[in-house]
Amino acid sequence: MSERIIAACDGAAKGNPGPAGWAWVIGDAQGRPERWEAGPLGRATNNVGELTALQRLLEAVEPGRTVEVRMDSQYAMKAVTQWLPGWKRNGWKTAAGKPVANRELVEAIDALLEERDVEFRYVPAHREDGDHLNAIADQAAGDAALSQEPAGTALGHTTVPVPSPTRSTPARSTPARSAPTRGRSARQGDSGSTPSAKAGGGARTRASVKAKFPGSCPCGKPYAAGDTIVKLASRWGHPDCGAED
Repeated sequence: MSERIIAACDGAAKGNPGPAGWAWVIGDAQGRPERWEAGPLGRATNNVGELTALQRLLEAVEPGRTVEVRMDSQYAMKAVTQWLPGWKRNGWKTAAGKPVANRELVEAIDALLEERDVEFRYVPAHREDGDHLNAIADQAAGDAALSQEPAGTALGHTTVPVPSPTRSTPARSTPARSAPTRGRSARQGDSGSTPSAKAGGGARTRASVKAKFPGSCPCGKPYAAGDTIVKLASRWGHPDCGAED
């Protein structure tokens, strides 16, 4: 059996929507960064950046390989481990009857997951004691969003240094649930924190609550009773939605 791959991916949007980018990084057996890639997306949302990063990472992993994917995006993780089966049953419609946002990206990821043994692991964002590979992916995605230029060893630039994470502010954690789907699992990080919204440096802290009833986020995705939600303008929705990197 092939050796397990440890990897991380992240997306960024400066303005949400705004200049956006994506990045992934793959580590060696000791978890040290070994190869990485980042790219621009023009003007896009955080969610598009997160899903694109996951798609590009899976494309970089050979079919049949086992890979642990570390992410700090609750939206992207839930999209492919929790919401996807329901969307497909409903003809790619949300619980509210609206078309699923970013459907093409989700479908592409779904096909890639069929050929790879993938375990998703949630890791808190922007933590001084957080996951190093995820911090690198976060920095690389942010750099790509600002420069709108591709970068990385995957492009053949073997001497390109790995981005050095510069943001290290404590992150909050809020209760949320993640469930395995079709053998693809999602679990929390070693710190014991449960999935939470990304909190970049200087970001405003939002109060979160447990949803008493099912509803629909402004992004068009549903949330279930018991899910963690936050106030987004005049509506309630997913913690990740509306947050800037």
